[in-house]
Amino acid sequence: MARLHEYQGKALLAQAGLNVPRGSVAASPDEAHRVAADLACPVVIKIQAWTTGRKAMGGVAFASTPGEAGEAAQRLLAMKVGAFPVEQVIVEEQLPIEHEVFVSMSIDDAARRPVLLLAVTGGSGIEDRVADVNRIAVGVDGSIERAGVAAMLAASRIGAKVQPAVVDAIARIAALARKIEARSLEVNPLVTTRDGRVVAADCRMTIDDYAVFRHAELGIDIARELDHPPTRLERIAYAIEQDDHRGTFYFAQLPPDPGKPLIGFHGAGGGGSMMSMDAITTAGFSIANFTDTSGNPSVAKVYRAARIILAQSGLVGYFGSGSGVASQEQFHSAYGLAKAFVEMNLAIPAVIRLGGNSEDRAVEILEDACRDLPAPVRGFKKDDTPAKCAEEFSQLVRQCGCKPAAMTRCVPGFVGSARARSFPISGGRVWIDVDNCDDAVTETAVRHSAGLFKNELGKPALAVAEEEVATKDSELIACEIECRRAGYPVVFVDLPVPGLDDT
Repeated sequence: MARLHEYQGKALLAQAGLNVPRGSVAASPDEAHRVAADLACPVVIKIQAWTTGRKAMGGVAFASTPGEAGEAAQRLLAMKVGAFPVEQVIVEEQLPIEHEVFVSMSIDDAARRPVLLLAVTGGSGIEDRVADVNRIAVGVDGSIERAGVAAMLAASRIGAKVQPAVVDAIARIAALARKIEARSLEVNPLVTTRDGRVVAADCRMTIDDYAVFRHAELGIDIARELDHPPTRLERIAYAIEQDDHRGTFYFAQLPPDPGKPLIGFHGAGGGGSMMSMDAITTAGFSIANFTDTSGNPSVAKVYRAARIILAQSGLVGYFGSGSGVASQEQFHSAYGLAKAFVEMNLAIPAVIRLGGNSEDRAVEILEDACRDLPAPVRGFKKDDTPAKCAEEFSQLVRQCGCKPAAMTRCVPGFVGSARARSFPISGGRVWIDVDNCDDAVTETAVRHSAGLFKNELGKPALAVAEEEVATKDSELIACEIECRRAGYPVVFVDLPVPGLDDT
C-alpha cells in the first residue's frame, strides 16, 4: 500500500470540504518560523514520517512564539525514524479541542467490502480501546448510513449543535476514501472545538497499489508499502520493475543494526528469503536491504538488481539465498549475478544459494565466471541449508577482514571503439571486439548466442535483423559470460542502470 504524509492527506481532506488546521509543511527551521509567524498563534509542530506514536518518540512539539517554533523544528528535523532522516515537519495552529472522535475507513478483505470504524472517544491509544470502536457498514459507492452514525453521536457527550456537522464530516471522509481508492483513511482525531468547528486534526492514508496509476494527482513515487519516503535506490529499482515485467523485482532499504557488519541481501521467493534473512542475522550481520527477484526473472533484471544492491555504501559482503525448490531456471540468475560481479570487479565476498532447477549448472557458471575476482564467490544448492550458507559466508567475510570496499563499474576498452561492432538492444547496446576474434573465438560466440550470431568471415555478426534482437538481452548476457568463461571476453552487453550510471 502506498502511503501519503499527513500534510498531503490534509490537502485532500480540505479539497473534499472538511476543515483542517491552518498551517503548512516546512523543511527547515526558518520555514517553520515563517509559518508560525504567519499564523500568529500558538502552534504544534509534528514530524512527517510514516510511523505511529510520534508523540511518544518525541516527534511532536508545541510552541507559543515563532522563535520557539523554529527551535522545535530544528530539533525535530534532526531526528531519524529508523535509519531514515525526518525531512519535513508540519506547523499548524493549536486547536481549542472540546471532543475527539476516531474515524477510520478501510477495506475488510474477509467481507470484501469497505468498513467504517468509529469511536466517539478518539485520540492516542485508540488501539488499546478496541471495545469503544464500532463497525458501520459502508456502501461500495462510499456512502454511509447517516442515521446510524447520528444515533451513535446522540448517545455521546458531543454537543448536539455540532453533531450534524460531525456526521457530514464522516460522510465526506468515507466518500473521499472511495474517490482516491484508499485501502485505509484514518482521521484520528476528528475534533470538535470550543468555538464550534469540526476539524480533521490528524490523518493517515494509504492507497491501493493497483490503483495508483489512476491517481497521478496524488504524486505517489512508488506504488508499494514502505515505512519511509522512497530512497534514491528504491526509486531506481521501482523504475526498473515498471519497465521490465519479466518476473518480479522488489527492493527496499532497511535500517541498519548499529555495530554489526552490513551486507547486501538478495532473495528469491518470499518464504525462503525470510528463512535466509533469519539465518544471516543470527550469524551476526545487519541487512542493508531486502531484495526479491523471483517468478522467472530475466537475466537482465537479476543483473540490474545486483547492481543496485552493490550501490549501497558500507557493505562487507553479498548474501543471496531464497527458496530451495524454486521452479525457475537458476542459471538465469547465475548469469545476471556473474555479469554484475564481474562488471563491478567484486571486492567483497559473495555467497549465493541457487537451489532449484538446473542448480548444478548455475553454481558452475557463477563460480567459474567469477574465479578471477578480488573476492571469493561461492555457490550453493538446495540441499545446503540457509544456516550452512550463512556460516560459510561468515568465514569468508572474516577472512577478507570485514571491511567495506569501494567498487567502480568496469567497461572493456573496446566499448565505444571504431574497431568494434555494435548494435542497439532495449535499454542498452551490445559490443563485439571483432579485432580479437579468430575462428575459435567466433565459433564460441556463435555457439552461445542462441542463434543470434553467425560466422561472417571468421568474425561474429548478427544472424537476425536488429529489431529481432532488441529484446534478447538475457540471451546476449549469457553469451557474454560464456565467452568470458572460455577465456574470450570479446562480447559486452552494455546495460546502464538509469540513475546509477548516468550520474
